[in-house]
Amino acid sequence: MNDREGQFCERVGAVLRRFVYQNAGAMPAEEVLRETGARLWALVRERGLPPPLADGDPGVPGGMTEEECAPLVAGVMAGGNDPVLVNAVKQLVKTCFYPEFRVCRDSYRTVAADGGCRRQERERVRGRVSGTHCVDCPHWIGLEPGEHERFLAEAWRTNPVELARDRDLFLPEDFRALRRWLRSVARAATR
Repeated sequence: MNDREGQFCERVGAVLRRFVYQNAGAMPAEEVLRETGARLWALVRERGLPPPLADGDPGVPGGMTEEECAPLVAGVMAGGNDPVLVNAVKQLVKTCFYPEFRVCRDSYRTVAADGGCRRQERERVRGRVSGTHCVDCPHWIGLEPGEHERFLAEAWRTNPVELARDRDLFLPEDFRALRRWLRSVARAATR
């Protein structure tokens, strides 16, 4: 295992452990987590990371159809079928391959017809590796942790005590570390 693969697997493992824990799943063996990270890294090396934006380019939010994503997830899972791990891997695949963009879609604060905000509901957020924000949200890159928390608190629709109490669920720092690492590797590849 080279340095980059090790760094990637360490970050992916942290996200997976936290995600399984927050979803009360059966914690996979460390070997399974390492192998999952290694297969995801092999996919990243095969496909390459999306190129970084040029200065001044706002970029466009990306997407991946289920038909595009499913075989990638299946390859990373290598026959594993734990639903919690499959859900996490699907989101991590998108994290790795959605293109960079600089203008947030604001889905973290979109209000539904009932006046609520789904991305701020604890039980819904529990199923997201990226917490309240999208996996490709530019705020993970652009804001520091404290600044990000204050920014989210300004848009919080329910009791702000919930955000403070469950900060690691709504704004997981292991995910920020992965996003920033992926960005730095993509930038280094274009130099």
